[in-house]
Amino acid sequence: MKYFLYLFILPIFLLSCDSSPRLSDYFNYSGRQQLNGGAQMIEISTPKGDFNVWTKRVGNNPDIKVLILHGGPGFNHEAYEAFDSFLPAEGIEYYYYDQLGSFFSDQPEDTSLWKTERFVEEVEQVRRALGLDSSNFYLYGHSWGGILGIEYALKYQENLKGLIISNMMSSVPDYNAYADNVLAQQLDPEVLKQLRDFEARGEYHHPRYMELLMQHYYTEHLMRMPIEEWPEPFTRAFEHFNEQVYVLMQGPSEFGITKDALLYDWDRTEELAQIEVPTLVIGAQHDTMDPEHKRMMADRLPNGRYHHCPNGSHMAMYDDQQIYFDGLIKFLQEVDSGRF
Repeated sequence: MKYFLYLFILPIFLLSCDSSPRLSDYFNYSGRQQLNGGAQMIEISTPKGDFNVWTKRVGNNPDIKVLILHGGPGFNHEAYEAFDSFLPAEGIEYYYYDQLGSFFSDQPEDTSLWKTERFVEEVEQVRRALGLDSSNFYLYGHSWGGILGIEYALKYQENLKGLIISNMMSSVPDYNAYADNVLAQQLDPEVLKQLRDFEARGEYHHPRYMELLMQHYYTEHLMRMPIEEWPEPFTRAFEHFNEQVYVLMQGPSEFGITKDALLYDWDRTEELAQIEVPTLVIGAQHDTMDPEHKRMMADRLPNGRYHHCPNGSHMAMYDDQQIYFDGLIKFLQEVDSGRF
């Protein structure tokens, strides 16, 4: 009798312990931007005045709230719309967010705004406006967003429940060395010579320069698909990026960060040990970023884990999609349940 009673009670107990919201709760927007479908403009203060940045909430889960920091700098949330195919099914609440200067947000032209330190304060203001805190706040940063996530954690980690650094190394000098000494050497020598010739002349906007990068570098290390098969959200984001912000901070392309770019000397490898919150580092075999460097990052983080996408590139959330999201979702659920 006790055995049968156990079998009867166990499913009820398991259901009561399930922290995932019901569908009716997950899609309940009443009182929370229902009129706008979860979209919200947030006013931020900067040394150059007040501006508005765009956010959009998807889902409703009081325990897991993920703020997505897009790459670039100067790209936008559109490149991450693949999250819609995976996170809602797991009951995860997440926020799309266009940083200042990006397509859905204000785009001031004062170049003094494009500093990492100011972006960190922007993220903090967005966090407060959205009501995120250490009981539920997961910060996800991809590429440049990974730099911003690291910088935020070094200053404000007391506000975090977890951190995800996706497809970004902790050192730009090491990133450039990997691009020059490893990835560039994999190119056809004639293609590499043409690229270097364009760069030596400063002709980064020459149509042939970008054509060579697209055909021989981007389709191998940015998105491992023929260009005509690139997902629509990603190509849309490409059309909407802010070139002023991107060139000033990164340089003219993904083929390394140029010497006159603001991020050229950025390196936080030695400070990784200061980030104590649970942290997932995501890397990919064919990325523009060295996967072994990202393994090292996870080892240096006191509560770090490395997740590898063997078939992916820089946009592994598209070209190694299932493995990418399996690792991300597992991390969020394990931290939430205390099993990490």
